[in-house]
Amino acid sequence: MSMRKPRKDGRAFPPLDPVAANGLLDRRALLGRGIVIAGAVTTGASTALTSAAAEPLTNGPWSLAPGVPIPPYGQPSKFEQKVVRTLSNPKLEPRGSAARTPHHLLNGTITPNGLHFVIARGGETEIDPDKHRLVIHGLVKQPMVYTLDALHRYPMASRISFVECGGNSAPLYSKEPIQANVQALHGLCSCAEWTGVMLTTLLDEVGVDPKAKWFIAEGADLPTMNRSIPLAKAIDDAMIALYQNGERLNPANGYPMRLLLPGYEGNMNVKWLRRIKLIESPVMAINETKQYTILRPDGKAWQFFFPQEVKSFITHPSPGLSMKGPGFYEISGISFSGNGRISKVEVSADGGKSWAQAALSGAGSEQSLHSLPHSVELGWWHRDLAKPCDGRGRQRAAEPRGIHRRARPAQGYAERGGVHDGAL
Repeated sequence: MSMRKPRKDGRAFPPLDPVAANGLLDRRALLGRGIVIAGAVTTGASTALTSAAAEPLTNGPWSLAPGVPIPPYGQPSKFEQKVVRTLSNPKLEPRGSAARTPHHLLNGTITPNGLHFVIARGGETEIDPDKHRLVIHGLVKQPMVYTLDALHRYPMASRISFVECGGNSAPLYSKEPIQANVQALHGLCSCAEWTGVMLTTLLDEVGVDPKAKWFIAEGADLPTMNRSIPLAKAIDDAMIALYQNGERLNPANGYPMRLLLPGYEGNMNVKWLRRIKLIESPVMAINETKQYTILRPDGKAWQFFFPQEVKSFITHPSPGLSMKGPGFYEISGISFSGNGRISKVEVSADGGKSWAQAALSGAGSEQSLHSLPHSVELGWWHRDLAKPCDGRGRQRAAEPRGIHRRARPAQGYAERGGVHDGAL
């Protein structure tokens, strides 16, 4: 269906021709047309818009009296109390804890520190920064111990990077499609600007033995989380992160320091970092043998897969969000890849039969989240899909029903990537 709307100068706007089936429109076609178009196709909305424009504004009580004192540290409005993480273990029972990011209630690509996802096997670890130490030893020429104050004397670097848990989107392995919101399905990934000391700076200081090919990263939490990591990643872009979105790391995200491995599986970004030991080969820790492996059909396990695969999911509209009625709505969501930048995202409104390229926004750096706004004219029901492609040509295609699934391995977690659909 094409629509023409007269402009103020009397000339007609170009027709609103769909770019794909089922009413999918290019969002650029709406620029300059204003909200009147949305009102014109929404039942009863045009009259409300006209009368609202003619009536004077009324003063609310907030306009008639002084406000409240400014707090030392700002908090979200009391009207945003529902924008919180969901907790899997609020009473800290003897098991792991998870806190999921409410992506469907956020916009943009940077996750606020208080809403960043958390996986903690021993709860939130509180560390006295003055007593914490980082040791670098093993196959080095000069072992070193660093205090937090000492690290602040080295050159700092910043980069925007997502972190995704290896178990994110695990509900999609269900035999039947899961009826859940984005937070429950994809809430174990977040994105922040991280600032700290590049690991290569410290390795240059201690001197790397040529025999070293791997290193162990170990945390100071109760389970002493540890992983074997290729030394090549340390030389590439690994960081000892001290700041998160401009302020010191959140306690649940590794305060006072954590390892950041851009694009790599979340558990490898060891929090509460206290040890880096250079070694010749991996130590086959529990988190790289029994867990975080894929059991293949032949009975062998696939180990040491590191980058998170290209992936996307739609956040608006999505399950749990109310829509006031038919009209124009913007489809937006998130895409990312541990292998590089997202080069394009295609969106479908007819279950994958036809596709249109979405506009990308966001930081634009490698291993960061990208938002994918698009517009669609909705009736009462649609299924929307997003299909991402990263800078190295990796792409995830939708299955006919729009849910990307793989068989759940017998133990551990499998590599994830794919698309998520939403029925409205």
